Amino acid sequence: MTDLVFRLYGRSLHPELFQRHAVRQVERGEFRAEIAITESGHTVSWTSGNLTLVEVATSDHQPLPKKRRLLSYPIQGERSDSLECANGVCYETSFQLERVRPDVFWTFQQELSADSISQGLFHRFATRGRLAVGAISWVNVETRTKSLLLQAFHTFPEEFAIVKSQSIFQLP
Repeated sequence: MTDLVFRLYGRSLHPELFQRHAVRQVERGEFRAEIAITESGHTVSWTSGNLTLVEVATSDHQPLPKKRRLLSYPIQGERSDSLECANGVCYETSFQLERVRPDVFWTFQQELSADSISQGLFHRFATRGRLAVGAISWVNVETRTKSLLLQAFHTFPEEFAIVKSQSIFQLP
């Protein structure tokens, strides 16, 4: 859990680098994006014209390139950042790791399961050990003509932890 990282790249990354469990593609106005739930988080590959941004929430042990890495933070506590890119494109993100009491965790996990299956990108992982319910990842995707908003939730039952993130990719 303490080895999770949040990164942004100004380049494409090969999808083969990640074990992907659910994938969704969107295209709207002048941009397209591919969102994937991965083994330990998610990836978002956003492209407009010749600009590509790739957001990755994953394990720090995941071998990823250093070339054209724009942001890199451990996922601990809360953090927000923004970046103005080429052609006036803006990227904003905020994320947090929250450890909660077991009863709060299980209530959140049940509500997320009930609400998420019908909308967004959802994956329930296989159970590990004695826990009856596996981890859950959910990514909600909202598009506008000039923006893409993503809200992601990843649960970690072994540690009663929830990673929450929100990112906006916005054209001028």
